[in-house]
Amino acid sequence: MKDLFGKAILDFQTNNSPEDLVTETNISNADEMSVDYLFRSYNEMPKLEKKALQLCKGKILDVGCGAGSHALYLQEKGFDVTAIDISANAIKACELRGLNDARVQNLLDLEKPTFDTILLLMNGTGIFGTLSETSKYLHKLKSLLGTNGQILIDSSDIIYMFDTAEDGSYLIPANGYYGELTFTISYKNETEETFPWLYMDYNTLQNAAHANGLECELVHEGKHFDYLAKLTL
Repeated sequence: MKDLFGKAILDFQTNNSPEDLVTETNISNADEMSVDYLFRSYNEMPKLEKKALQLCKGKILDVGCGAGSHALYLQEKGFDVTAIDISANAIKACELRGLNDARVQNLLDLEKPTFDTILLLMNGTGIFGTLSETSKYLHKLKSLLGTNGQILIDSSDIIYMFDTAEDGSYLIPANGYYGELTFTISYKNETEETFPWLYMDYNTLQNAAHANGLECELVHEGKHFDYLAKLTL
């Protein structure tokens, strides 16, 4: 893994000539993303993320923490936060930013302790990769929940990205789930191997949660097909 996402984060943190990240998917053209967006303050966050942070309680696990902006905000509010990411460069940046407990860690390999709040933001369902892997991840998340714990996760229904037929129905691929995308990241003339990234519409997430013994509640709907959900035991 070239860890280009992490390289961009660390370059920004250390003023090492950061450049924009370029992301491309199998259904969309290349799109530039400024790395400083990952370093946004609470006031710069979208309403959906602010809502998630307001709902946080107890001991918190931030999964796929990236540059650590959510975890830092919570730490400053006095919460006990563990931030994990598979990117060693991103975790290094988190440490430089002052996060007390930032770890290079795959969620599936994390053992105890349990947490009161597990946070998965910026399309939190993305780390599931594909619909067929979702149960494995939900089962793991469930095992890390303490009594009365909650999982706060966001995603988007990307049906709007597909063309429509004359009858108004969406022209989506016949094979697989339309929210399963493959992503490619480029940074400083290097390209990462493609990787799967899952966007889940709310009903699909709710069905998956129920199938894995979790309650699912729609907490907030954004302006652009995005939503925040709360999963509980």
